[in-house]
Amino acid sequence: MIHDGHGRTVSYIRLSVTDRCNLKCFYCRTDGEECFIDHSNILSYEEMLRLVQAAQTMDVTKLRLTGGEPFVRRDFLAFLGMLREECPGLDVRITTNGTLLGGKVPALKHLGIQRINISLDTLKPERFAHVTGRDFHDRVLQAIDDCLHYGLTVKINAVAMKGINDDEIAAFTEFAKTRPVDVRFIEFMPIGGCSHWKKEYALPARDIIAAVSAVADITPVPKHAINDGPARIYEIKDGLGRIGVISAMSDHFCDTCNRLRITSDGRLRTCLFSDKEYRLRPILRSPRLGNEALLRVMRLATQHKPLGYKLLEKRLLGNSVCSKVMSSIGG
Repeated sequence: MIHDGHGRTVSYIRLSVTDRCNLKCFYCRTDGEECFIDHSNILSYEEMLRLVQAAQTMDVTKLRLTGGEPFVRRDFLAFLGMLREECPGLDVRITTNGTLLGGKVPALKHLGIQRINISLDTLKPERFAHVTGRDFHDRVLQAIDDCLHYGLTVKINAVAMKGINDDEIAAFTEFAKTRPVDVRFIEFMPIGGCSHWKKEYALPARDIIAAVSAVADITPVPKHAINDGPARIYEIKDGLGRIGVISAMSDHFCDTCNRLRITSDGRLRTCLFSDKEYRLRPILRSPRLGNEALLRVMRLATQHKPLGYKLLEKRLLGNSVCSKVMSSIGG
């Protein structure tokens, strides 16, 4: 078991397999022309597998694969097969926008994927097109139904934005009440210096819960372990699903953070609110450096993992809490 300098156990890695996405959500990218990581700098699946295996020797037990949109990358299902074969016992999960899941859910089930997070900020098709730049709303709803049909545990991630989708909190609550899913509202964060972010968009967790409580009888679910994740979860009376809030802005959870992030070009980030990165790709591609060098850097990074809320307090005086856009960090 590995601990950071603040005594937190690190057992979870979020690995971005690509920075590319088939949606154009305004809060995930900067204005202007899209700029993607050069293909030659993207880690191969073999390099990613080596990273994951190294992490397992540090007692990492949970891996979340993100993007961009992970299903945009060619042979992603084959990579899942590699992980299943080479990393037994690893809890592999996926975060996706759901638009490319059509026909793939049975394969995910076969490959041992039991849990999936699907991003969905609105239940209104026309608003979905406005937020994402694509008319794929029906695809996402079908993906949710398919995942539930095949027995996957589904969590819906909805970025809560005042004046954008705060009028849908009641509808999302009803969605959770009638389906066995967790709908988790995420506070809007100023990541990447995006000029679209305004303080007026911020919707704190207390306001979200107040809006949910106005339409449903909810009860907080006690947390039993760090692996329960950052969301505060509420049961809905007579409901099939639950409501959650992730309050990274208004009520931080830094004291229980147990994760590291690795970008698709092999940069290890220990905190979403920090621009500090540790370059793993040169080690992976050096014929002279083996896994010991890789582990040395990963352990060093873990030891210096900061308390993000201290960075947040300082950087909120400016435009954003980190300079990279969310699609390049890994959502």
